[in-house]
Amino acid sequence: MVKVRFAPSPTGPFSLGNARTALFNWLFARHEGGQFLLRIEDTDKERSQKKFEKEIINSLIWLGLNWHGSIVYQSQRLEIYKRYLGKLLKEGWAYYCNCSLEMLEAERQAQLSQGLAPKYSGRCRNLNNTSGVIRFKMPAKIISFHDLIRGNIKFDTSLLGDIVIAKSLEEPLYNFAVVVDDWEMGITQVIRGEDHISNTPKQLILQEVLNIKPPKYAHLPLILTPDRKKLSSRFLQKSFGDYKKDGYLAEAMLNFLVLLGWHPVQDREILSLEEMIAEFDLGRVQKAGAVFNQTKLDWLNAYYLRHLEINKLLERLKPFVSSRWLKKKNLLKKVIEIEKERLKSLKDFAQLSQFFFKIKDYPASLLIWENTPSQKIRSNLETVANFIKSKARGELLKPEFEKEIFLLAQKEGRGEILWPLRVALSGKKSSPGPLEIIKTLGKTESLKRINLALKKLKNS
Repeated sequence: MVKVRFAPSPTGPFSLGNARTALFNWLFARHEGGQFLLRIEDTDKERSQKKFEKEIINSLIWLGLNWHGSIVYQSQRLEIYKRYLGKLLKEGWAYYCNCSLEMLEAERQAQLSQGLAPKYSGRCRNLNNTSGVIRFKMPAKIISFHDLIRGNIKFDTSLLGDIVIAKSLEEPLYNFAVVVDDWEMGITQVIRGEDHISNTPKQLILQEVLNIKPPKYAHLPLILTPDRKKLSSRFLQKSFGDYKKDGYLAEAMLNFLVLLGWHPVQDREILSLEEMIAEFDLGRVQKAGAVFNQTKLDWLNAYYLRHLEINKLLERLKPFVSSRWLKKKNLLKKVIEIEKERLKSLKDFAQLSQFFFKIKDYPASLLIWENTPSQKIRSNLETVANFIKSKARGELLKPEFEKEIFLLAQKEGRGEILWPLRVALSGKKSSPGPLEIIKTLGKTESLKRINLALKKLKNS
Protein backbone atom coordinates (compact mmCIF):
# COMPACT_ATOMS: atom_id res chain seq x y z
CA MET A 1 0.00 0.00 0.00
CA VAL A 2 1.16 3.54 -0.78
CA LYS A 3 2.08 5.50 2.34
CA VAL A 4 3.24 9.09 2.23
CA ARG A 5 3.91 11.52 5.03
CA PHE A 6 3.86 15.24 5.62
CA ALA A 7 6.56 16.02 8.16
CA PRO A 8 6.73 19.71 9.10
CA SER A 9 8.92 21.14 11.84
CA PRO A 10 7.08 23.45 14.31
CA THR A 11 9.93 25.96 14.39
CA GLY A 12 8.32 28.74 12.36
CA PRO A 13 5.10 29.82 10.63
CA PHE A 14 3.29 27.29 8.45
CA SER A 15 4.00 28.62 4.96
CA LEU A 16 2.47 28.47 1.50
CA GLY A 17 5.21 26.03 0.47
CA ASN A 18 4.39 23.79 3.45
CA ALA A 19 0.73 23.78 2.43
CA ARG A 20 1.56 22.83 -1.17
CA THR A 21 3.77 19.95 -0.03
CA ALA A 22 0.99 18.69 2.24
CA LEU A 23 -1.56 18.93 -0.58
CA PHE A 24 0.59 17.08 -3.13
CA ASN A 25 1.23 14.27 -0.64
CA TRP A 26 -2.46 14.10 0.25
CA LEU A 27 -3.57 14.05 -3.40
CA PHE A 28 -1.03 11.37 -4.28
CA ALA A 29 -2.25 9.17 -1.42
CA ARG A 30 -5.91 9.67 -2.32
CA HIS A 31 -5.29 9.04 -6.03
CA GLU A 32 -3.40 5.82 -5.26
CA GLY A 33 -5.83 4.64 -2.59
CA GLY A 34 -3.08 4.88 0.01
CA GLN A 35 -2.48 6.63 3.31
CA PHE A 36 -1.41 10.16 4.20
CA LEU A 37 0.40 10.34 7.55
CA LEU A 38 1.28 13.39 9.65
CA ARG A 39 4.59 13.56 11.51
CA ILE A 40 5.66 16.53 13.62
CA GLU A 41 9.45 16.82 13.59
CA ASP A 42 9.90 18.48 16.98
CA THR A 43 13.30 17.26 18.17
CA ASP A 44 14.70 20.82 18.08
CA LYS A 45 13.82 21.65 21.69
CA GLU A 46 15.00 25.25 21.51
CA ARG A 47 13.07 26.30 18.40
CA SER A 48 9.98 24.06 18.42
CA GLN A 49 6.88 25.86 19.69
CA LYS A 50 3.35 24.68 20.41
CA LYS A 51 1.86 27.69 18.62
CA PHE A 52 3.50 26.59 15.36
CA GLU A 53 2.35 23.00 15.87
CA LYS A 54 -1.21 24.24 16.43
CA GLU A 55 -0.97 26.34 13.26
CA ILE A 56 0.12 23.30 11.22
CA ILE A 57 -2.78 21.20 12.45
CA ASN A 58 -5.37 23.98 12.08
CA SER A 59 -4.20 24.75 8.53
CA LEU A 60 -4.51 21.12 7.45
CA ILE A 61 -7.97 20.90 9.02
CA TRP A 62 -9.06 24.13 7.28
CA LEU A 63 -7.90 22.79 3.91
CA GLY A 64 -9.64 19.45 4.57
CA LEU A 65 -6.39 17.46 4.34
CA ASN A 66 -7.26 14.74 6.82
CA TRP A 67 -4.55 12.29 7.86
CA HIS A 68 -4.63 8.60 8.75
CA GLY A 69 -4.13 7.50 12.34
CA SER A 70 -2.55 9.48 15.16
CA ILE A 71 -0.01 12.25 14.70
CA VAL A 72 3.55 10.95 15.05
CA TYR A 73 5.76 13.16 17.25
CA GLN A 74 9.52 12.72 16.95
CA SER A 75 9.96 13.94 20.53
CA GLN A 76 8.10 10.81 21.66
CA ARG A 77 10.36 8.43 19.71
CA LEU A 78 13.74 9.10 21.31
CA GLU A 79 14.19 5.51 22.47
CA ILE A 80 13.78 4.31 18.88
CA TYR A 81 16.47 6.70 17.62
CA LYS A 82 18.72 5.75 20.53
CA ARG A 83 18.51 2.10 19.48
CA TYR A 84 19.52 2.85 15.89
CA LEU A 85 22.31 5.21 17.00
CA GLY A 86 23.62 2.50 19.30
CA LYS A 87 23.70 0.09 16.37
CA LEU A 88 25.74 2.50 14.23
CA LEU A 89 28.16 3.19 17.07
CA LYS A 90 28.57 -0.51 17.85
CA GLU A 91 29.19 -1.44 14.22
CA GLY A 92 31.73 1.35 13.74
CA TRP A 93 29.63 3.44 11.36
CA ALA A 94 29.37 6.30 13.84
CA TYR A 95 31.68 7.94 16.37
CA TYR A 96 31.76 10.71 18.94
CA CYS A 97 33.36 13.99 17.88
CA ASN A 98 34.36 16.63 20.44
CA CYS A 99 35.94 19.17 18.08
CA SER A 100 35.25 22.71 19.25
CA LEU A 101 33.29 25.19 17.13
CA GLU A 102 36.42 27.34 16.83
CA MET A 103 38.41 24.36 15.54
CA LEU A 104 35.73 23.47 13.01
CA GLU A 105 35.48 27.07 11.78
CA ALA A 106 39.26 27.33 11.34
CA GLU A 107 39.20 24.09 9.36
CA ARG A 108 36.37 25.43 7.21
CA GLN A 109 38.13 28.71 6.45
CA ALA A 110 41.33 26.89 5.50
CA GLN A 111 39.47 24.73 3.00
CA LEU A 112 37.68 27.73 1.51
CA SER A 113 40.97 29.59 1.09
CA GLN A 114 42.20 26.65 -1.01
CA GLY A 115 39.07 26.73 -3.18
CA LEU A 116 37.75 23.52 -1.65
CA ALA A 117 34.17 22.75 -0.66
CA PRO A 118 34.19 22.72 3.16
CA LYS A 119 33.67 19.36 4.89
CA TYR A 120 34.71 17.77 8.14
CA SER A 121 38.25 16.39 7.95
CA GLY A 122 37.55 13.29 10.04
CA ARG A 123 39.87 14.42 12.85
CA CYS A 124 38.02 12.35 15.49
CA ARG A 125 37.30 9.33 13.27
CA ASN A 126 39.85 7.03 14.86
CA LEU A 127 39.81 8.39 18.40
CA ASN A 128 38.03 6.63 21.25
CA ASN A 129 35.91 9.59 22.34
CA THR A 130 32.99 8.81 24.66
CA SER A 131 31.21 12.14 24.40
CA GLY A 132 30.41 14.90 21.95
CA VAL A 133 28.25 14.98 18.85
CA ILE A 134 27.77 11.76 16.91
CA ARG A 135 29.14 11.71 13.38
CA PHE A 136 28.45 9.18 10.63
CA LYS A 137 31.45 7.73 8.76
CA MET A 138 30.52 8.71 5.25
CA PRO A 139 31.84 6.18 2.70
CA ALA A 140 33.32 7.67 -0.47
CA LYS A 141 31.24 6.49 -3.42
CA ILE A 142 29.01 7.62 -6.26
CA ILE A 143 25.39 7.21 -5.27
CA SER A 144 22.44 7.61 -7.62
CA PHE A 145 18.68 7.54 -7.29
CA HIS A 146 15.70 7.97 -9.57
CA ASP A 147 13.65 11.01 -8.69
CA LEU A 148 9.99 10.53 -9.68
CA ILE A 149 9.91 14.10 -11.01
CA ARG A 150 13.48 14.84 -12.12
CA GLY A 151 14.75 11.48 -13.32
CA ASN A 152 18.19 10.08 -12.44
CA ILE A 153 20.38 12.07 -10.05
CA LYS A 154 23.97 11.27 -9.01
CA PHE A 155 26.06 12.42 -6.06
CA ASP A 156 29.68 11.94 -5.03
CA THR A 157 29.51 11.30 -1.27
CA SER A 158 33.25 11.96 -0.86
CA LEU A 159 32.32 15.64 -1.05
CA LEU A 160 30.06 15.40 2.00
CA GLY A 161 32.45 14.50 4.80
CA ASP A 162 31.37 12.81 8.03
CA ILE A 163 28.04 14.42 8.82
CA VAL A 164 26.68 14.99 12.33
CA ILE A 165 23.63 12.78 12.85
CA ALA A 166 22.94 13.51 16.53
CA LYS A 167 23.97 15.93 19.26
CA SER A 168 23.82 13.00 21.68
CA LEU A 169 22.03 9.65 22.02
CA GLU A 170 18.91 11.58 23.10
CA GLU A 171 19.15 14.32 20.46
CA PRO A 172 18.95 12.98 16.88
CA LEU A 173 19.28 15.39 13.96
CA TYR A 174 17.18 15.64 10.82
CA ASN A 175 18.95 13.41 8.29
CA PHE A 176 19.20 10.53 10.76
CA ALA A 177 15.76 10.82 12.39
CA VAL A 178 13.95 11.06 9.05
CA VAL A 179 15.56 7.84 7.83
CA VAL A 180 14.49 5.95 10.94
CA ASP A 181 10.97 7.40 10.90
CA ASP A 182 10.29 6.77 7.23
CA TRP A 183 11.35 3.14 7.69
CA GLU A 184 9.46 2.57 10.92
CA MET A 185 6.31 4.22 9.51
CA GLY A 186 6.45 2.21 6.27
CA ILE A 187 6.71 5.27 4.02
CA THR A 188 6.80 4.26 0.34
CA GLN A 189 7.19 7.67 -1.34
CA VAL A 190 8.74 10.85 0.02
CA ILE A 191 7.34 13.93 -1.71
CA ARG A 192 9.06 17.15 -0.60
CA GLY A 193 10.62 20.39 -1.85
CA GLU A 194 13.67 20.45 -4.09
CA ASP A 195 15.68 22.12 -1.32
CA HIS A 196 15.90 18.59 0.15
CA ILE A 197 17.65 17.07 -2.88
CA SER A 198 21.06 17.57 -1.24
CA ASN A 199 19.82 15.63 1.82
CA THR A 200 18.80 12.60 -0.23
CA PRO A 201 22.28 11.03 -0.73
CA LYS A 202 22.98 11.32 3.01
CA GLN A 203 19.74 9.53 3.77
CA LEU A 204 20.31 6.87 1.11
CA ILE A 205 23.74 6.04 2.56
CA LEU A 206 22.29 5.78 6.07
CA GLN A 207 19.55 3.48 4.76
CA GLU A 208 22.13 1.33 3.02
CA VAL A 209 24.26 0.97 6.16
CA LEU A 210 21.20 0.25 8.33
CA ASN A 211 20.07 -2.33 5.76
CA ILE A 212 16.64 -0.75 5.28
CA LYS A 213 14.77 -0.33 2.02
CA PRO A 214 14.66 3.31 0.86
CA PRO A 215 11.41 4.94 -0.21
CA LYS A 216 11.05 6.48 -3.65
CA TYR A 217 11.75 10.22 -3.80
CA ALA A 218 10.03 13.09 -5.59
CA HIS A 219 11.25 16.67 -5.23
CA LEU A 220 8.82 19.51 -5.95
CA PRO A 221 9.92 22.71 -7.72
CA LEU A 222 10.64 25.90 -5.82
CA ILE A 223 7.94 28.58 -5.65
CA LEU A 224 9.18 31.73 -7.42
CA THR A 225 8.12 35.36 -7.73
CA PRO A 226 6.52 36.54 -11.03
CA ASP A 227 10.00 37.63 -12.25
CA ARG A 228 11.19 34.07 -11.51
CA LYS A 229 13.30 34.90 -8.48
CA LYS A 230 13.27 32.99 -5.21
CA LEU A 231 10.63 34.19 -2.79
CA SER A 232 11.97 36.58 -0.17
CA SER A 233 12.50 35.33 3.37
CA ARG A 234 9.80 37.78 4.50
CA PHE A 235 7.29 36.15 2.17
CA LEU A 236 8.38 32.64 3.12
CA GLN A 237 7.86 33.54 6.77
CA LYS A 238 4.29 34.68 6.12
CA SER A 239 1.93 32.39 7.95
CA PHE A 240 -0.42 30.36 5.80
CA GLY A 241 -3.09 31.12 8.40
CA ASP A 242 -2.94 34.76 7.30
CA TYR A 243 -4.64 33.80 4.04
CA LYS A 244 -7.63 32.59 6.03
CA LYS A 245 -7.58 35.76 8.14
CA ASP A 246 -7.43 37.83 4.93
CA GLY A 247 -10.63 36.21 3.69
CA TYR A 248 -9.44 33.57 1.26
CA LEU A 249 -11.54 30.42 0.89
CA ALA A 250 -10.04 26.97 1.45
CA GLU A 251 -11.41 25.89 -1.96
CA ALA A 252 -9.57 28.74 -3.69
CA MET A 253 -6.35 28.05 -1.81
CA LEU A 254 -6.46 24.35 -2.78
CA ASN A 255 -7.09 25.23 -6.42
CA PHE A 256 -4.25 27.78 -6.37
CA LEU A 257 -1.80 25.46 -4.60
CA VAL A 258 -2.37 22.50 -6.91
CA LEU A 259 -1.43 24.65 -9.92
CA LEU A 260 1.88 25.69 -8.34
CA GLY A 261 4.03 23.25 -10.24
CA TRP A 262 1.40 20.77 -11.49
CA HIS A 263 -1.14 20.89 -14.30
CA PRO A 264 -4.08 18.68 -15.26
CA VAL A 265 -4.33 16.73 -18.54
CA GLN A 266 -6.41 19.46 -20.15
CA ASP A 267 -4.93 22.74 -18.96
CA ARG A 268 -7.63 24.62 -17.08
CA GLU A 269 -7.80 26.97 -14.12
CA ILE A 270 -10.78 25.70 -12.12
CA LEU A 271 -10.52 22.28 -10.48
CA SER A 272 -12.70 20.72 -7.80
CA LEU A 273 -11.04 18.61 -5.13
CA GLU A 274 -12.58 15.49 -6.70
CA GLU A 275 -11.01 16.40 -10.06
CA MET A 276 -7.63 16.98 -8.42
CA ILE A 277 -7.74 13.53 -6.79
CA ALA A 278 -8.81 11.83 -10.01
CA GLU A 279 -6.10 13.47 -12.15
CA PHE A 280 -3.15 13.89 -9.79
CA ASP A 281 -0.02 12.27 -11.19
CA LEU A 282 3.59 13.04 -10.21
CA GLY A 283 4.47 12.73 -13.89
CA ARG A 284 2.65 16.03 -14.46
CA VAL A 285 4.67 17.91 -11.85
CA GLN A 286 7.06 20.33 -13.57
CA LYS A 287 10.79 20.53 -12.90
CA ALA A 288 11.03 24.29 -13.36
CA GLY A 289 10.08 26.70 -10.59
CA ALA A 290 6.40 27.39 -9.93
CA VAL A 291 5.48 31.08 -10.16
CA PHE A 292 3.43 32.64 -7.37
CA ASN A 293 0.83 34.94 -8.91
CA GLN A 294 -1.19 37.07 -6.48
CA THR A 295 -3.54 38.24 -9.25
CA LYS A 296 -4.39 34.64 -10.08
CA LEU A 297 -5.04 33.83 -6.42
CA ASP A 298 -7.40 36.82 -6.11
CA TRP A 299 -9.18 35.79 -9.32
CA LEU A 300 -9.67 32.24 -8.09
CA ASN A 301 -10.93 33.44 -4.73
CA ALA A 302 -13.41 35.81 -6.40
CA TYR A 303 -14.60 32.93 -8.59
CA TYR A 304 -15.29 30.66 -5.64
CA LEU A 305 -16.98 33.49 -3.71
CA ARG A 306 -19.31 34.18 -6.64
CA HIS A 307 -20.28 30.52 -6.87
CA LEU A 308 -21.04 30.01 -3.18
CA GLU A 309 -24.71 29.67 -2.30
CA ILE A 310 -25.92 32.65 -0.23
CA ASN A 311 -26.43 30.78 3.06
CA LYS A 312 -22.98 29.17 2.78
CA LEU A 313 -21.38 32.50 2.00
CA LEU A 314 -23.16 33.99 5.00
CA GLU A 315 -21.59 31.32 7.22
CA ARG A 316 -18.11 32.08 5.86
CA LEU A 317 -18.65 35.82 6.41
CA LYS A 318 -19.58 35.58 10.09
CA PRO A 319 -16.03 36.14 11.41
CA PHE A 320 -15.68 39.21 9.18
CA VAL A 321 -18.82 41.20 10.01
CA SER A 322 -20.27 42.97 13.02
CA SER A 323 -22.58 41.05 15.35
CA ARG A 324 -25.11 43.86 14.75
CA TRP A 325 -25.18 42.96 11.07
CA LEU A 326 -25.77 39.31 11.88
CA LYS A 327 -28.92 40.27 13.79
CA LYS A 328 -30.32 41.74 10.55
CA LYS A 329 -30.12 38.44 8.72
CA ASN A 330 -32.67 39.21 5.97
CA LEU A 331 -30.96 42.49 5.10
CA LEU A 332 -27.54 40.85 5.28
CA LYS A 333 -28.55 38.13 2.82
CA LYS A 334 -29.85 40.75 0.38
CA VAL A 335 -26.57 42.67 0.68
CA ILE A 336 -24.54 39.50 0.09
CA GLU A 337 -26.56 38.83 -3.07
CA ILE A 338 -25.64 42.28 -4.39
CA GLU A 339 -22.01 42.45 -3.29
CA LYS A 340 -20.80 38.90 -3.97
CA GLU A 341 -19.95 39.78 -7.58
CA ARG A 342 -17.54 42.47 -6.37
CA LEU A 343 -15.76 40.46 -3.68
CA LYS A 344 -12.15 39.38 -4.01
CA SER A 345 -12.05 38.15 -0.42
CA LEU A 346 -14.34 37.74 2.57
CA LYS A 347 -12.45 40.59 4.20
CA ASP A 348 -13.62 42.99 1.46
CA PHE A 349 -17.27 42.56 2.37
CA ALA A 350 -17.42 44.78 5.46
CA GLN A 351 -15.83 47.77 3.72
CA LEU A 352 -17.91 47.38 0.56
CA SER A 353 -21.20 46.86 2.40
CA GLN A 354 -20.95 49.09 5.43
CA PHE A 355 -23.22 51.79 3.98
CA PHE A 356 -26.16 49.37 3.82
CA PHE A 357 -26.19 49.24 7.62
CA LYS A 358 -25.05 52.76 8.45
CA ILE A 359 -24.37 55.56 6.00
CA LYS A 360 -21.34 57.70 6.75
CA ASP A 361 -21.34 61.47 6.48
CA TYR A 362 -20.30 62.83 3.09
CA PRO A 363 -19.96 66.32 1.55
CA ALA A 364 -22.86 67.78 -0.43
CA SER A 365 -20.48 68.32 -3.34
CA LEU A 366 -20.35 64.54 -3.86
CA LEU A 367 -23.99 64.66 -4.98
CA ILE A 368 -23.20 66.94 -7.93
CA TRP A 369 -22.88 65.32 -11.33
CA GLU A 370 -20.16 67.05 -13.36
CA ASN A 371 -21.24 70.70 -13.85
CA THR A 372 -24.95 70.23 -13.17
CA PRO A 373 -26.33 73.13 -11.04
CA SER A 374 -27.10 72.24 -7.43
CA GLN A 375 -30.71 73.34 -7.86
CA LYS A 376 -31.16 70.93 -10.76
CA ILE A 377 -29.78 68.06 -8.65
CA ARG A 378 -32.18 68.96 -5.82
CA SER A 379 -35.11 69.06 -8.22
CA ASN A 380 -34.23 65.68 -9.69
CA LEU A 381 -33.86 64.06 -6.25
CA GLU A 382 -37.21 65.52 -5.16
CA THR A 383 -38.81 64.08 -8.30
CA VAL A 384 -37.37 60.64 -7.55
CA ALA A 385 -38.40 60.87 -3.88
CA ASN A 386 -41.99 61.73 -4.83
CA PHE A 387 -41.99 58.92 -7.36
CA ILE A 388 -40.83 56.41 -4.71
CA LYS A 389 -43.43 57.72 -2.23
CA SER A 390 -46.17 57.04 -4.76
CA LYS A 391 -45.25 53.35 -4.95
CA ALA A 392 -46.22 50.56 -2.63
CA ARG A 393 -43.28 48.69 -1.05
CA GLY A 394 -43.78 45.66 -3.27
CA GLU A 395 -43.81 47.77 -6.44
CA LEU A 396 -40.18 48.81 -5.86
CA LEU A 397 -39.12 45.23 -6.54
CA LYS A 398 -40.88 44.93 -9.88
CA PRO A 399 -39.23 45.48 -13.31
CA GLU A 400 -41.75 48.22 -14.06
CA PHE A 401 -40.27 50.43 -11.33
CA GLU A 402 -36.83 50.08 -12.85
CA LYS A 403 -38.14 50.94 -16.31
CA GLU A 404 -39.86 54.09 -15.04
CA ILE A 405 -36.71 55.30 -13.29
CA PHE A 406 -34.67 54.78 -16.44
CA LEU A 407 -37.27 56.62 -18.51
CA LEU A 408 -36.93 59.52 -16.10
CA ALA A 409 -33.15 59.33 -16.38
CA GLN A 410 -33.41 59.31 -20.17
CA LYS A 411 -35.57 62.42 -20.05
CA GLU A 412 -33.60 64.45 -17.49
CA GLY A 413 -30.13 63.08 -18.16
CA ARG A 414 -28.77 59.77 -16.97
CA GLY A 415 -25.95 61.26 -14.90
CA GLU A 416 -28.17 64.00 -13.45
CA ILE A 417 -30.62 61.39 -12.06
CA LEU A 418 -28.64 58.23 -11.30
CA TRP A 419 -25.42 59.75 -9.91
CA PRO A 420 -26.96 61.87 -7.12
CA LEU A 421 -29.47 59.10 -6.36
CA ARG A 422 -26.70 56.54 -5.87
CA VAL A 423 -24.63 58.92 -3.73
CA ALA A 424 -27.67 59.83 -1.64
CA LEU A 425 -28.31 56.13 -0.97
CA SER A 426 -24.72 55.04 -0.36
CA GLY A 427 -22.69 58.14 0.52
CA LYS A 428 -19.94 56.77 -1.77
CA LYS A 429 -18.41 57.42 -5.18
CA SER A 430 -18.43 53.73 -5.96
CA SER A 431 -21.20 51.31 -5.01
CA PRO A 432 -23.80 49.04 -6.58
CA GLY A 433 -26.44 50.71 -8.75
CA PRO A 434 -29.09 52.90 -7.04
CA LEU A 435 -31.99 50.63 -7.98
CA GLU A 436 -30.26 47.63 -6.41
CA ILE A 437 -29.72 49.66 -3.25
CA ILE A 438 -33.36 50.77 -3.13
CA LYS A 439 -34.55 47.17 -3.46
CA THR A 440 -32.24 46.16 -0.64
CA LEU A 441 -32.87 49.05 1.76
CA GLY A 442 -36.59 49.27 1.13
CA LYS A 443 -38.89 52.26 0.75
CA THR A 444 -38.60 53.85 4.21
CA GLU A 445 -34.79 53.79 4.54
CA SER A 446 -34.30 54.87 0.90
CA LEU A 447 -36.55 57.93 1.35
CA LYS A 448 -34.81 58.77 4.64
CA ARG A 449 -31.44 58.86 2.89
CA ILE A 450 -32.72 60.87 -0.08
CA ASN A 451 -34.24 63.44 2.29
CA LEU A 452 -30.88 63.68 4.09
CA ALA A 453 -29.24 64.41 0.75
CA LEU A 454 -31.80 67.11 -0.02
CA LYS A 455 -31.03 68.80 3.31
CA LYS A 456 -27.31 68.72 2.51
CA LEU A 457 -27.95 70.38 -0.85
CA LYS A 458 -30.22 72.99 0.74
CA ASN A 459 -27.65 73.91 3.38
CA SER A 460 -24.63 73.87 1.07
